[in-house]
Amino acid sequence: MNETRNKTPEGGNETGGSRPVDFIRAIIESDIKTGKHDGRVHTRFPPEPNGYLHIGHAKSICLNFGIARQYGGLCNLRFDDTNPSREDVEYVDSIREDVRWLGFSWDDREYYASDYFEQLYEFAIQLIKTGKAFVCDLTADQVREYRGTLTEPGRESPYRDRTIEENLDLFTRMSAGEFEDGSRTLRAKIDMASGNINMRDPVMYRVLRATHHRTGDRWCIYPMYDWAHGCSDSIEKITYSICTLEFEAHRPLYDWYLRELGIFPSRQIEFARLNLTYTIMSKRKLLQLVEQGKVSGWDDPLMPTISGLRRRGYTAESIRNFAATIGVAKKDNRVSIDLLDHCLREDLNKRAPRFMGVLHPLKVVIENYPENQEEELEAINNPEDSGMGTRMLPFSREIFIEREDFMEDPPRKFFRLAPGREVRLKHAYFIKCERVVKDEETGEIVELRCSYDHETKGGDAPDGRKVRGTLHWVSARQAVDATVRLYDRLFTKENPDDVEEGKMFLDLINPDAIEELAHCKVEPSLKASDPGRHFQFLRHGYFCEDADSTADALIFNRTVPLRDTWAKIKKKQG
Repeated sequence: MNETRNKTPEGGNETGGSRPVDFIRAIIESDIKTGKHDGRVHTRFPPEPNGYLHIGHAKSICLNFGIARQYGGLCNLRFDDTNPSREDVEYVDSIREDVRWLGFSWDDREYYASDYFEQLYEFAIQLIKTGKAFVCDLTADQVREYRGTLTEPGRESPYRDRTIEENLDLFTRMSAGEFEDGSRTLRAKIDMASGNINMRDPVMYRVLRATHHRTGDRWCIYPMYDWAHGCSDSIEKITYSICTLEFEAHRPLYDWYLRELGIFPSRQIEFARLNLTYTIMSKRKLLQLVEQGKVSGWDDPLMPTISGLRRRGYTAESIRNFAATIGVAKKDNRVSIDLLDHCLREDLNKRAPRFMGVLHPLKVVIENYPENQEEELEAINNPEDSGMGTRMLPFSREIFIEREDFMEDPPRKFFRLAPGREVRLKHAYFIKCERVVKDEETGEIVELRCSYDHETKGGDAPDGRKVRGTLHWVSARQAVDATVRLYDRLFTKENPDDVEEGKMFLDLINPDAIEELAHCKVEPSLKASDPGRHFQFLRHGYFCEDADSTADALIFNRTVPLRDTWAKIKKKQG
């Protein structure tokens, strides 16, 4: 264990020396030194299968699996399937895929809270027999009313003093389906005057007839999260139950259940959840976006779900690095989404091949280039990695450049193409604009007539003259058509949870969150469809081929532009 401080949360070696351990790892290392649990480290990731995982869950995945990997321990994947009315096998499958994609494995340790329904039922019987649980006939509204407030104690249920025999009989009949949904609950008998509302006789079971995706109609009572969670941890002998801060007030109840049952004492530790600027993290609100058609689905590239981020082009490596960079804190804060984008650029800059794509094409005819001639020019695939080699670019008399790279009457600091001005074509020649061709009716520029200097192939002019602009381009004859989607933030406000009175978070959706460009021109190297591949379009940013892309209809999503806001912020601070 003497190597633990030289590892990243994902288990890889750091390049910048050792880093201070966070407070969770400090607890673990202290326990290892004292021999607690014989030095064993066992964590779990317990998602509810009622939606797709998002970037906040990714942080938890990296933390739980990363800690297990770092300390030579184990991490279970356990689905908290205690509410069958909201769960679906689709979500189970998506969660498995997301965890694997992030680079983690649970081997044969895939569990479900439903695996323990029989045991949880027996645990409940045990608490009834020790006088620590009772069957209550109050409705859900009445239970809330009796619970009290943060400043006023609660009132005891009129059914709290039922005998053990009566409670056992009623609970058995609840499980047998004798009572209507919501008519009775099983509650823990703790303290209705407690300053912690979670300790005011919390509900353990409710009557609910719903077909479960694993147990079918076997059960008509289902455990509440607080009851199932801690007991499941204990059954699996989880040493560290790592939760987000909203569960801090639930920890006394977690500990109470385990103590009263006398079972394995798993330890709950809370950390700050991830809050990301311009992003919604609530599953309920994400579901609203899907159900109301504000996005195309859970994997829409505008969504902060792991599947949406993957489709947009974020890499597993960049998300793991993001999680390691933000670290683990005890206090909630809001992290800039620019940092996530920075982590992606850091990753793709090293390994994404460079291509040329023209998003707003303007045709250029090089009049002194032989009309029927074609040639191939060598281009570097990635200047950051010489091992990625080169590729050959076709060049011909007609090419496309970006419309914004030409101005008929340019300002003083415009260094691209203009009448009578010379620029360099990337990997190719110097060209000079000789004439502008316009539409006779609209006056729109439709074509440029240029000349080229054949002695400037791939380099500088022999006579030493210099040009200040370098343009990307695509040969018109070999160009491939593509649709390009440019994405912006989904919300216009940094904190979309903070809405004005009378408004909803949906009112903050950015109407310009996506711009779709048809008839873009890309180099032929991209012709073969390969959904999921990453690359950089020179000057435009990092892109990923969309899942719906085909060889006949290429679709590319821009993940992030090249401008790195976070790096500039850090430079100013530094």
